[in-house]
Parts: sequence; C-alpha cells; structure tokens
Amino acid sequence: MSYRTRGEPQLSFSDRELFDLAVAWITLSVAFALFLNAPAAGRFSIGFFLTMAVLSFFTVGVGFLAHELAHKVVAIHYGQVAEFRADYQMLFLAIMTALIGFIFAAPGAVYHAGRITVRENAMIALAGPLTNHALALFFFPFTFVLGPIGTIGHMGVLINLFLAAFNMIPFGPLDGKSVWDWNTGVFAAVFVPSVALLVGFFLTYGFW
Repeated sequence: MSYRTRGEPQLSFSDRELFDLAVAWITLSVAFALFLNAPAAGRFSIGFFLTMAVLSFFTVGVGFLAHELAHKVVAIHYGQVAEFRADYQMLFLAIMTALIGFIFAAPGAVYHAGRITVRENAMIALAGPLTNHALALFFFPFTFVLGPIGTIGHMGVLINLFLAAFNMIPFGPLDGKSVWDWNTGVFAAVFVPSVALLVGFFLTYGFW
C-alpha cells in the first residue's frame, strides 16, 4: 500500500489485496455460472456449467475488477488510502443464493481512509456502477455477432447491467446508500435507468 498527498495520484496493490481480488473473481465467476445454469430448476449440466464458468471468468472478471478498480482510483484521487478486501461470508452467500436461482453479489469492498466529504464519498461509490454501464455499452455491439463472441457480448452486457443495478440499491454497504445519503436526485438519476436497462435487456434478449 502507498500513501500520498492530494495532487499526487498513486495506484499500488498489496499482496493481500491481490489475493482477495483473485478469490473474489473466481468465486463470483463460479456463482454466476451456477446461476445461469439454473440448477434449482433441474436443468444443471456439467458441460454447460464449465462453459459458463469459463465465460463468466472473463465477463464477470472484467466487470468486477473494473468496478472495484474504479472505486479505488477515485478514492485515491480524493486523497484516500484505499484497498479492496474480500468478504468471505458474502462470497459463500453468493454461491448459496446462485444454487436457488438468485445471486447476491457483494464480494467485498474497497475500504478507504482519510478526510472526505459526503459528496466525495458518493463520487467514489458512483464510480463503480457507472463503470459497469460503460462496460455494458462496450459489450453491446458484440451481441450482434454469432457464436462465442456473441455469447460473450451478451453475458458482458447482462452481467454489467446487473452489477450496476444491484450495487445502486440504497441498502447497507452497497454503493447506492452512499449516493442516496448525498443526493436523492442523483441517486434516482442513476438507479432508475440502471434497473430499466437491466429489465429492458432481459425482456428483449433474455439470458441468451
């Protein structure tokens, strides 16, 4: 971990942080693969699960890492000492909920320390969901391509829209709570489109 003063951005990762990021990445990939395979509905397939696990590793991995990195970068910009820490109980919950047809994806958080305003804290929180929106936009053109590329594009859009909408829920440690505490108007301007885009994409294109 490195310390800095305002105006001197530095980005570094401790061994503990890299380990936690890797564990969260792998666990989330497995959880999403289970969720998309719908074992609770009696449709579990080993072959399909392994395929989804590989695809999730890249699509969930990109979405998750970019989301957390955005939090970290903005926190450092505001003069914070920031590191990601995995929540192993929540990672276990992600696996368990995926098995029953839902997924609670709160793998951990970027913890930051230092003087900060309510607005700056909200900006740090918003960075994650907005990054997921940008990634969903990036993946969207690939949904029109046939074959594996199209599948990756579809998963990339679906997962990033899900991560954006889920993290904007104004509850507990989720990003939406920090934004809500700062400005309910800004919260609504991000949360409502996040949910609408997720529902709209799902109703239009489904899982596949």
